[in-house]
Amino acid sequence: MSSGVPLDFTALGTAYGSGAATPTEIIRSLYAQIAARGDDGVWVCLRPIDSVLAEAARLEALSPAARASLPLWGIPFGIKDSLDYAGLPTTAGCPGFAYRPTRSAASVGRAIAAGALAVGKTSLDQFATGLVGVRVAGTAPVNPFNPAFVSGGSSSGSALAVALGQVGFALATDTAGSGRVPAGLCNVVGLKPTRGRISKAGLVPACRSFDCVTVMAHTVPDAMAVLAATEGDDDDDPYSRAVPAGVERPIGRRFRFAVPAGSFRRQWADEAAEQGFLAAIARLEGLGGTQVEFDIAPFVEAGALLYGPFVAERFADLGEFITARPDAVLPVIREIIGRGRAVSGSELYRAQHRLAALAARTRQVWEDADIMVVPTMPRPVSRAEIAQDPIGPNTMLGTYTTFGNLLDLSAVAVPAGFRPDGVPHGITILGPAFAETGFADLAARFHQGMGTVPSGP
Repeated sequence: MSSGVPLDFTALGTAYGSGAATPTEIIRSLYAQIAARGDDGVWVCLRPIDSVLAEAARLEALSPAARASLPLWGIPFGIKDSLDYAGLPTTAGCPGFAYRPTRSAASVGRAIAAGALAVGKTSLDQFATGLVGVRVAGTAPVNPFNPAFVSGGSSSGSALAVALGQVGFALATDTAGSGRVPAGLCNVVGLKPTRGRISKAGLVPACRSFDCVTVMAHTVPDAMAVLAATEGDDDDDPYSRAVPAGVERPIGRRFRFAVPAGSFRRQWADEAAEQGFLAAIARLEGLGGTQVEFDIAPFVEAGALLYGPFVAERFADLGEFITARPDAVLPVIREIIGRGRAVSGSELYRAQHRLAALAARTRQVWEDADIMVVPTMPRPVSRAEIAQDPIGPNTMLGTYTTFGNLLDLSAVAVPAGFRPDGVPHGITILGPAFAETGFADLAARFHQGMGTVPSGP
């Protein structure tokens, strides 16, 4: 927290409204906090404090009516360093790739237009290729609750900046789980909206067809407020989509939630993870839910395509740079993206046809349940495990996330408590495209019931 004020929107708004804090004071305090922590792998670069203070002063000079028209007035936020901010370099976690954009990403620009204060660029697994947070060129971040474990990635810095109370929210991305996994490991909310609901204009693509701009926040209502301020169709992003009328599915006080079979969960989880998920199921039942099991096999098979034939799309966007500058790229990233070079056109089309068939099979779940609920990841991963095997544990972390964007699902990762080793665990609520507004209230009630205080560890 900064100046003794938690940075969730309700607490911050109350402090601003009462005069207990101002945006200027909050910015000064959080810059001091960031400096005191030193190089902890959270931030790639910060905006000059004088520039941010000048913007804060302009916001403070607005009339009460003008302030009320800005839904994100005075809220500091971080930007994943694969999203452009005009005036700061974009590196995508690779210093040799760096360029200085003249225009901010659409999502960033919309947040600023809504009154938010951009603080700087947050760290990520290089080229957003990884779920661990340690595939970085500089200092690798650690889990804020137990440094023996990873923070999750690729949006590691975004999740950590929120978890440490350094920002009110962060804009991040999610292709295979890059927003949900670090949210789960850092005890924050990670909203992965429907693909295209937030414009990707100004984003360095990981897998252009499936990338999503996501929101890290302290609470579900905060994340939804950022979504409302940043969503919308955009001519600069051919993949952007407006919300169709009548598509949202409100979740009532009585609802059915589908969970993967325990036999599947236990092959990946440890005892603490399974017990934590069972406790989350019980909490959902206490909120009016009825549990049903679903067949997760077609979902998992769909997710496997992302690092199978669909890795060709990563190579299509980044292969030219990697081929020309191989020494600038981490070996594990070269290996993963380089696989796309050998994918043939016929393989890619077969994968597209298979994905369509799997999507048809998975739609049955919405006949049986209102939402899906899965562990955000099977279990935490230690830094020692990743040092020994950079690929296997990373793949395991994406068990419940990789299929989300391929199957055009909406999702929110929500904290669900702590394990005996001190690492957070969480659940992810999923629905079909554009269902996030419908299940947001349930996600918020689940989170509030945990008694989670939105502040740093």
